[in-house]
Amino acid sequence: MLEKAGRFAGNTFVFWILLFALLGYFFPKNFIGITPYIPVLLGVIMFGMGLTLTFKDFQAIFKSPKSVITGVLAQFTIMPSLAWILAYAFRLPPEVAAGVILVGCCPGGTASNVITYLARGNTALSVTVTSCSTLLAPLLTPLLTFLLASKWLSVSASGMFISIAQIVLIPIIMGIIVNTLLKRRVKKYAQAMPLISVAGIVIVIAAIAAGNTENIAASGLLVFLIVVLHNALGLLLGFIAGKLLKLPFPDQKAISIEVGMQNSGLGAALATAHFSPIAALPSAIFSIWHNISGPLLATWWSRTEKGDDIAPH
Repeated sequence: MLEKAGRFAGNTFVFWILLFALLGYFFPKNFIGITPYIPVLLGVIMFGMGLTLTFKDFQAIFKSPKSVITGVLAQFTIMPSLAWILAYAFRLPPEVAAGVILVGCCPGGTASNVITYLARGNTALSVTVTSCSTLLAPLLTPLLTFLLASKWLSVSASGMFISIAQIVLIPIIMGIIVNTLLKRRVKKYAQAMPLISVAGIVIVIAAIAAGNTENIAASGLLVFLIVVLHNALGLLLGFIAGKLLKLPFPDQKAISIEVGMQNSGLGAALATAHFSPIAALPSAIFSIWHNISGPLLATWWSRTEKGDDIAPH
């Protein structure tokens, strides 16, 4: 039952995100009280991610180091650079600019693993790059945000490091340890994690929408345009990076998706805690949009490429 419910929630993820975003926007009083608990919700989601990982999942670092290093480097160079360029080119207000840069400096999102699988990409590589970039996030996300966003707002890199360690690093490590020690028992309950993850993310989106009703009305269209450009260019440049380094085509697809799909939930939590509610708006819209663009790209790749999961390009 849990497995079926989790699969249904995953397959209809976009619908639930859109529904709860609208509910949060039109009925803000029902969701605004959730805002202080966003970090806790994300911690639960990250713990669930840890439950699905083992130390063996990191073996791909040694089996295909070139692809893993390319994916991680692309993640932390392409998206932050694009965010800074877009913020500067569109002369965004300080809070919005900081929010765009923050989501650009976040690690890859866990949804990228599913999208890579649907796109017939290298799923093992996707899982490894997501895991590595997530574990590096406590160091690199605050550092990059400080370097790129300080022009617009004051950034506390140390405070952000502590937040990410609490929200991401500690829960994931705990999840890996629990999975390693209690693998058989965990396997039963791990089937519920997709459902919990979907529920956690849609509640976070609803809370952010509830806290940004005026901001969405005033600048939602501009932020949406920025997010679409950021996501599309990230997917494109991630793919080009893999192609230039002559990686196998499934690896190119995995890196493209890894780069283009961010952990926007983390971005929203950090923006709310360290900047302002409007700074969380780019992350909220990113969370909605990349769960539309990702499946569309995966569907196109899976239909147009036959047998490419073994054919190197």
